[in-house]
Amino acid sequence: MLSQKTIDIVKSTVPVLEQHGKTITTVFYKNMFEAHPELLNIFNHANQSRGRQQTALANAVYAAAANIDNLGAILPTVIQIAHKHRSLGIMPEHYPIVGENLLGAIKEVLGDAATPEIIDAWAEAYGVIADAFIGVEKEMYDKVEEADGGWRTFKKFTIAQKVKESDVITSFYLKPVDGKKLPSYKPGQYITIRLNIFGEKYTLNRQYSLSQAPNEEMFRISVKREDECTPNGKVSVHLHRNLNVGDEIEVSAPAGDFYLDTESTAPVTLISGGVGLTPMMAMYETIAKETPERQVAFLHSARTRKHQAFDQTLRDINESLPNSTYEVLYSEEGDGFINAEFLSKYAIKGSDVYVCGPTPFMNAVISALHEIGFTDDKIHFEFFGPAEQLELVQA
Repeated sequence: MLSQKTIDIVKSTVPVLEQHGKTITTVFYKNMFEAHPELLNIFNHANQSRGRQQTALANAVYAAAANIDNLGAILPTVIQIAHKHRSLGIMPEHYPIVGENLLGAIKEVLGDAATPEIIDAWAEAYGVIADAFIGVEKEMYDKVEEADGGWRTFKKFTIAQKVKESDVITSFYLKPVDGKKLPSYKPGQYITIRLNIFGEKYTLNRQYSLSQAPNEEMFRISVKREDECTPNGKVSVHLHRNLNVGDEIEVSAPAGDFYLDTESTAPVTLISGGVGLTPMMAMYETIAKETPERQVAFLHSARTRKHQAFDQTLRDINESLPNSTYEVLYSEEGDGFINAEFLSKYAIKGSDVYVCGPTPFMNAVISALHEIGFTDDKIHFEFFGPAEQLELVQA
C-alpha cells in the first residue's frame, strides 16, 4: 500500500504529466533503447516511429497518476496492456529497466522541478504498479501454458496455406510444427508473430487478429499489405511477398480482451472498417457454428470491392442464419460512410456492438452510436496496435 504522502505527491504531478507526458515517454524510449538495444527485439518499431507507443504510454502514466489512490479504476487498462505484454514475451526482469529509465526521463524533462521527493514518490508508486502488472501477467502466462494444447511464449508454426482474399489482404493458415492440437481462443483475440527478416538487425513482432472461429488444427490471420516505404509495412510486405507455404514463423498463444461474449444469446452488431473485419470474421463464424439463432448484424465499410476481403463468405454466412443482416458500403464507389442514419437503419437496437477499424473510423462510428442512443456499456472496440484516445462526440 502507498502512503498518503506518496499518493498526494504523485497526484500533484497530474497537471505536469498532462502537459509533458509524451515528451517524457519519448525521452524514456530513446534512453532505454540506447542503454538496452536488446529490447528492440520485443517492441514494435513501427509504433515507435509513428509515436503511437509514446502516446499510449503517456496516457497510461497519466491515468495511473490520476487514479493512484484507486488503482482499481485502471484495472481494465492494466488487463489490456498485460495481454499485449504476455503475447510479446515481456518478463518480470524487464520492469526494473523500465522503471529506471522512466524515472530518469521524468527528471531529464522536468529538470529541477523533479525534486528528490517527487522522484522517490514515483519510484514507490512505480514499484506497486509494476508488481500489479507482473502478477496479472504471471497468471496469464500460467493459464495459457496450462491450457489444453497451450504454450508459454512462442513456438514454431508452418504456413499451411496462403490465400489472396482481396487486392490488399492475404490470409495465412498456420499449423504448429510439433503437430499438437491448438488451444481454443475467444473470437476476437489476436496472436503475435515473430520474424527475423534479412537485412533487419532486430527481430520484428506484429499482432494480428485471428480471422476465423476456433479450431484445433490451424490459426488463420488475414493481413493487409501496408506501404513498403513505411516502417509499418516491413512485416506485412515480407509476409505477402516473401513467405509461402512451408515457411516457418514463431507464434504466441492467443491473447486480447476484445472478444465476443459467447455465453450470451443477446443480439449483436458487428461493425468494421477495412481490415478491421478480421476479428469480426471470427465472431460471425462462431455465432454461425454455436448460436445460429442469435440475432446479428454485420456492417462493413471498405474503399472499393477490390479492397474487401471475405465478401462471398460473409454473404454465405448471412444466408445460412435466420436472424442475420449483412450490409456493406464502398466509400470510393459512391456509397458513403457508416453514419448515424445508416446505423439507425441497420444496427440492432439494444444490442452489444463490436467495432474495429482505423482510429478515424472508430471515432466516427462510436460517436454516431452515441448519437442514436447506444451507451458505452454496450459498445466494445479494438485498436490495432497501442491504444490511442478516441475523440468522440457525445450525444
